[in-house]
Amino acid sequence: MPNERHILLLPGSLRAGSANETVLRTAAAVAAATPGLRATYYAGLAGLPHFNPDHDADPLPGPVAALRAAVEAADALLVCTPEYAGTLPGSFKNLLDWTVGGTEIADKPAGWINAAGPGRGQGAEATLRTVLGYTGAAVVDGACVRIPLDRGTVGPDGLVADPLVRERIGEVLARLAAAAA
Repeated sequence: MPNERHILLLPGSLRAGSANETVLRTAAAVAAATPGLRATYYAGLAGLPHFNPDHDADPLPGPVAALRAAVEAADALLVCTPEYAGTLPGSFKNLLDWTVGGTEIADKPAGWINAAGPGRGQGAEATLRTVLGYTGAAVVDGACVRIPLDRGTVGPDGLVADPLVRERIGEVLARLAAAAA
């Protein structure tokens, strides 16, 4: 589809079945049901080597080259990450560190959904804004939202079943797609 917008979904958690994974997998399902929108879930977080500036040169480590190719192929980025010890989890910060040396993320619209409960997650949001700004990503304020995940709204398929939450996720995707247009 010529006007299709592709959004790369970046999970910040390594934990299987995390709230963040649930939100992003739901975003993928919402995108699949939206004409002109496609979303890809990035599943390579655990395979990235520890960032080392000495290795940030051609040829890049295979998982890093795959990450950068996925970022390059996307029109926009959507992150859902937990907060750990008041900031981003080290594994996700590592992912972002690998994007600094490339140009793939520059000017790419980016947003996030914070799935944390009330009073939590602000440290991750602040750090994410700082690091994405440093990488040159174009943070789309309207696509940076808090949608606390109530585990009671997750269906047997592992996706959020609540239509209002799905609608809010769809709004975030639409804002990213519009910013990428």
